[in-house]
Amino acid sequence: MKNVSSQFNFPTQEANEKERSSSGTCEWDFNLSTIVSSSGGSTGGAVSNTIGVIEFDPSNAVVATGGIARKIRVYSFNSLLPSDRFCQANLLDHVTACAYTLCTPAKLSSLRWRPGSDGRVLCSGDYDGVVTEYDLETRLPIFERDEHGGRRVWSVDYSHSDPFLGASGSDDGTLQMWDPRCDGGECVASVQPSKAGNPVCCLEFDPFGGALVAVGCADRRAYGYDMRKMVDPVLVFDGHRKTVTYVRFIDGCTVVTAGTDGCLKLWDTEDSREIRTYKGHTNNRSFVGLSVWRNGKLIGCGSEDNRVYVYDKRWGEPIWLHGFGAVGEGSSGGCDEELGFVSSVCWRQVGEEQCTLIAGGSDGDLQVFSGRRKPLMLDY
Repeated sequence: MKNVSSQFNFPTQEANEKERSSSGTCEWDFNLSTIVSSSGGSTGGAVSNTIGVIEFDPSNAVVATGGIARKIRVYSFNSLLPSDRFCQANLLDHVTACAYTLCTPAKLSSLRWRPGSDGRVLCSGDYDGVVTEYDLETRLPIFERDEHGGRRVWSVDYSHSDPFLGASGSDDGTLQMWDPRCDGGECVASVQPSKAGNPVCCLEFDPFGGALVAVGCADRRAYGYDMRKMVDPVLVFDGHRKTVTYVRFIDGCTVVTAGTDGCLKLWDTEDSREIRTYKGHTNNRSFVGLSVWRNGKLIGCGSEDNRVYVYDKRWGEPIWLHGFGAVGEGSSGGCDEELGFVSSVCWRQVGEEQCTLIAGGSDGDLQVFSGRRKPLMLDY
């Protein structure tokens, strides 16, 4: 295995403690567990390696990544765990860590596992406007649709009440719902959330089986639709000052959105009321990832200052942050082109006292973080 330790400048213990204490009291201890790098080493944020999406399969045993490199990489989660719990971090490269790779015809913006397929079917959305389903046993495409006029697909997802029903959002300003069981994956519903036809940048079906599908647009708003009657939105979340890039359900009554105005917002799905704003990370123009660990009510996102941030649902400032690569003590916290940025994040949806967050960077590296709830301290 290639020794990549010389390619990383780990922050000092003092710097790490500074980062951890910067947001006050935190109920969690987080540690960097594993770094997975490109075989050729760090590329200084080369855009051709940017990881745009990370997704755990429904069993949380397999991880898939995609991005600008036109590859879907599939990993066994166990292969990313440290072999020696006493080492500073497990250092791997993609060639040895990856179980297998699927080459794709275009750059990838999104991935989503189809519910009910036992982790066998993985869907991708790409920069050519094509939605493709792959059978991971045969490693071949089994379904393809191109109904967005060649405009980039930003996001794909599946309904959890009808796992064959999928949706895609695109630069063409539409959200389209489709069903592979129909001839040619016929579109069963199409909406244009923004009257001006602004791009649909993100979408997510209610993962708890409800009828709501949330959609984020470049018109600075997010919308909620009843999937049973896709005509007009039943909810409008209006509060961001720039493009809404991600939307994620935290539970059955709240969603969180991310925008390129540099903040996250928590919303009530009963009345579209804004509950809380989260600030601390830097996001002015890029897709930096957003993921929610629903068991612990923690929110993870990337940042253009090349750090990964964690927020607790209850508080508006980050409870923990960690720099990728050389970022550590003395960082200005601003966007540095030479450092790159954290471009994707994903929580593993298991556990209550322990958690795992995987983040990907614009340099193509993956970093795996483990978290453990601190013991309750009692005063006597």
